[in-house]
Amino acid sequence: MITHYSDVQLHTLSIQGVKQIYKERLHFPIIYESSTFIRFQISSYATLSFKEAYTPVSPAHVAFQVPYSLFYESASFLSQSHLLLLQQENGEYIDDENGRRNLYFRDGDGHLLEIIAHERVDETVLKPLGDLRIMYIREVGFPVASVPVFREWLKNKLSMKTERDQDVFNFVISGTAHAVVVSKTRPWIPIALKALPPRVVVTFGTPDLSFIKELGKKVENAKWDSHLLCFSKEEYAFQVQFTPDLHKDVPAQLNLPF
Repeated sequence: MITHYSDVQLHTLSIQGVKQIYKERLHFPIIYESSTFIRFQISSYATLSFKEAYTPVSPAHVAFQVPYSLFYESASFLSQSHLLLLQQENGEYIDDENGRRNLYFRDGDGHLLEIIAHERVDETVLKPLGDLRIMYIREVGFPVASVPVFREWLKNKLSMKTERDQDVFNFVISGTAHAVVVSKTRPWIPIALKALPPRVVVTFGTPDLSFIKELGKKVENAKWDSHLLCFSKEEYAFQVQFTPDLHKDVPAQLNLPF
């Protein structure tokens, strides 16, 4: 099974601009850098990457899970970073209800970012990293023409699951990885941002090598690139990586669904 998002690669118009945001303001450590590419370590088992290109940026949505007990510390750090924080529909910046807290913000390319925390998630399983206290990448957004078609592809090919099926907005889940499958006609909250498919390369991690081998037989046009299985669906590029360091039981220890 897929246990987590191992890497998310976003599109940028400026590597220098990315460094100003993610290194200087968010204090993410750089683990690799070239003239057109940069990668940051954001949690113990996840990285965030940016590739520079001379084409318009369609903002992506990425949410970072932080500990519930430390959420307000993470939010305070963000408020001091001078990044653009976004108001919720009720005028507040932080939504705190029913055991869930979240705060949205944006980077220099307009990507819609979020810190989110859930009271039910066991905070002792994964050590939070950095000043933002990130435990793992929880969500990546996938605007699509048909939510049911994309949802069923994720379920049938990647063995992901849903708590309930919806036609406009759906969480499709495996381990800590939540794919936010949303109709292009439904704007992203909280600022009614148009949900356009971003140029993104999403790398899933799994400690199950047999899962990757079987997946290679199930998805069309699958290719091996070094240690990665690479394939695509609609506008999105996917990779699956063998990650033996994160045990398959971690999602259950975190008290997550499925």
